[in-house]
Amino acid sequence: MKAVAVFRAGPDYVVELAAEADVRGAKPDMARLGQVDARGIAVTAPASLPGYDIASRFFAPAAGIPEDPVTGSLHCALARLWSARLAKPDLTAYQASARGGTLRLRVAGDRVLISGQAVTIFRADLL
Repeated sequence: MKAVAVFRAGPDYVVELAAEADVRGAKPDMARLGQVDARGIAVTAPASLPGYDIASRFFAPAAGIPEDPVTGSLHCALARLWSARLAKPDLTAYQASARGGTLRLRVAGDRVLISGQAVTIFRADLL
């Protein structure tokens, strides 16, 4: 697996790979990733699944999260990258963690709109 490009996206690094299979097959060394001066490291590639545009995974061992299942903040950066590359403002992304998740992305001017399915895990009232 060889990186096509590596760049900084806010607090994270993004590693672009050639294929979705590379994203799914990534086996990062968490101890080494935990030493990188970043919130986390993402891998991404064009999707091969029908109906999807991009695939990704996100690792943040320095923050105590070996692999985040679905990362909305990361997809703000990925939406801009892939929207420009694919010349389309609306994208469907798949985060290929063990749990996995689909995100619908729309680049709208200086904003990225994200939608998808979510589950409430707790409710609280702040006093």
